[in-house]
Amino acid sequence: MPERTDWEAKASNLLKAELKRKGVTYAQLVEKLSEIGVDEKEANIKNKLSRGKFTAAFMLQCLAAIGEREVRI
Repeated sequence: MPERTDWEAKASNLLKAELKRKGVTYAQLVEKLSEIGVDEKEANIKNKLSRGKFTAAFMLQCLAAIGEREVRI
């Protein structure tokens, strides 16, 4: 299995930090994503965030679902 790159780690950490800052669990994220028409399972989200392998579109969907409009990089 390929190692996680620094960029993948940064993306994963950024998304996890925003979820934590908003107090949103993975289970709640599944519900919020569903509300905007995105079908995800909790296990899939956990895997994506642990691997750091997800699309920019997925990251934007998650940020929109939790009501985050600005992210500091």
